[in-house]
Amino acid sequence: MNALNSRLTIDSEQAFDTDGVLARHIKGYSARTVQKQMASAVCSAINGTSNLVVEAGTGVGKTYAYLIPALLSGKQIIVSTGSKNLQEQLFYKDLPALLDMLVLAPKLALLKGRSNYLCQLLLEQQLVACESHEPKVLDDLLRINQWSGQTVDGDLGGLNSVSENSDALRLIASQREKCTGNKCAHYAACFTRKARVRAMDAKIIVVNHHLFFADRILKETGFAELLPDSDVVIFDEAHLLPDIAVTYFGQQISTRSLDNVLQQIIAVYQTELRDSAQIELLAARSINQLNRWHQQLFDTDETDWRLLMGNRDIASASWAMIEELKSLEVLLFAHLGRSETLDECIERLVTLSNKLSVFFQCENNQAAYSIDYGYRYLTLSIAPINVAKECEKLFDAQTSWIFTSATLQINRDLSLFTKGLGIDKSKQIILASPFDYRANALLCVPRHLSKVSNHEAAVKQLIDVSVMAINAAKGRTFILFTSHRMMNAVAARLQSRVNYPLLVQGQGSKQSLMKKFRQLGNAVLLGTGAFWEGVDVRGKRLSCVIIDKLPFVSPSDTLYRARAESVSRDGRDPFTMLSLPQAVISLNQGVGRLIRDEKDKGVLILCDNRIVNREYGQAFLNSLPPMSRTRDMDKVVNFLEQIK
Repeated sequence: MNALNSRLTIDSEQAFDTDGVLARHIKGYSARTVQKQMASAVCSAINGTSNLVVEAGTGVGKTYAYLIPALLSGKQIIVSTGSKNLQEQLFYKDLPALLDMLVLAPKLALLKGRSNYLCQLLLEQQLVACESHEPKVLDDLLRINQWSGQTVDGDLGGLNSVSENSDALRLIASQREKCTGNKCAHYAACFTRKARVRAMDAKIIVVNHHLFFADRILKETGFAELLPDSDVVIFDEAHLLPDIAVTYFGQQISTRSLDNVLQQIIAVYQTELRDSAQIELLAARSINQLNRWHQQLFDTDETDWRLLMGNRDIASASWAMIEELKSLEVLLFAHLGRSETLDECIERLVTLSNKLSVFFQCENNQAAYSIDYGYRYLTLSIAPINVAKECEKLFDAQTSWIFTSATLQINRDLSLFTKGLGIDKSKQIILASPFDYRANALLCVPRHLSKVSNHEAAVKQLIDVSVMAINAAKGRTFILFTSHRMMNAVAARLQSRVNYPLLVQGQGSKQSLMKKFRQLGNAVLLGTGAFWEGVDVRGKRLSCVIIDKLPFVSPSDTLYRARAESVSRDGRDPFTMLSLPQAVISLNQGVGRLIRDEKDKGVLILCDNRIVNREYGQAFLNSLPPMSRTRDMDKVVNFLEQIK
């Protein structure tokens, strides 16, 4: 161990001692060996000994285990999280608390993606065009304008006078496509630019995974990046990285973007180039073809583009749209230089039509081509089925890389995660939770469960089990679902069966539902994927978590299907290699909602007997915390009634 690493390790480990800085400042602090072990490993990684992958079970205290070495190192460090909630918790709560304890004052920066910041130029343009807006949108724009004179950072997350679903927000949020750079009259005051300047000058920069990947990929293509090349990058909630990497190493095309540019071309004709009626005619023809194509796809609701291109009518309509767009391009190039706005539109139109052509051809056998259906528009995605090679280049040797999460291992093995990101040469550590799960948590798979494929029977048995548990727990329950269909079916019937407040996903934002759950103290929350992770309810307000079934990915999922075909070609089993590992990690995330503190007690009920009567069930059980187990609901009721 070199002297630099030795000093950092000693100073960091002392902070976690029974007489260390944390013990002096945190009431009821108790030293945890696993937390000190993680901090020591982080110190080695920061000083470049090797990259680090560490699964830290609930209660290890991983946040302080990486923040304290990061702060004491004096290096420039990016901390990337999987959610804005954790991002803001680190910046506004954890880091300030630690700086006070450690008596340090490095510069910190919180950096979000462009769309989180107000663009003063766009706001000005929208206010000038006020007559074109609906009264509600105009009212919100005026509220935003008032706020813009008071905000320090322009972070729209701090805007409380306008609903987070307001149509006004997308009109004034910063956009790379509409940024005029140093030509802008607001350049000196630009919130996005100032956020980047703060990040460049900061020692600790807190971002989220989406921003990190977007920034690195943009950097590869030569665009101005937001983030500096730091000494160290720490990924918290690292289990999310493989799916996020697929998104950013792939390609997305929004048909909303295409519709917007076509509408803008018509607006240029109407305001600047009235002598060129062909512009409006061909742009309108392209819009009509886009609308017809939209309708054909919405009628099918199929997500796999390769299957759709087998439909002769859809294939014909797709290439007809490309022809219309190319005809429009030829016409617009004849007007190049006549309008600055039109020149920008031409550039965007060419980019979008070329991307569409690539999507329609679907020539890459190592990628999945899929369609995501929105309210009116579509998102077309090309997703690589393996991103390990791309990630290997991204996670370069000049930077120290640290990956941590509470859920990374399958059967006590981290290789699925590390191989998927091309980081299998990293140091790998699994640190178990210090909590006494055997005494404080009970896992129940009720007897006599119907097959999960029988929807009506599954709904009935889930409701019967839930009623027993909810009444015994006096509310204080999460019911987590693998589908909206099941959630809605249970919600509709559960209302008349229990006398506790029901909070159902979709009734409000995730944050507002969680706030209500905590305030009520006896509520029952029903949610799907969004509530399986990133939700922290400590103490007696959450005593029971019920999960409807094992969270296997749908076999019809386009990306899964493409990956499964690739695995099969290599002579391997897609279920063992893909479906099972993903389900294990997802289940662990849901289970992780139950015990958040060493004094917490609770019951996990899984209404899927495949975990006990199928051979693969052992992989789930081996990866879960060591809870006591039962199949007797009477024991569940008794356990819950003892939690006072």
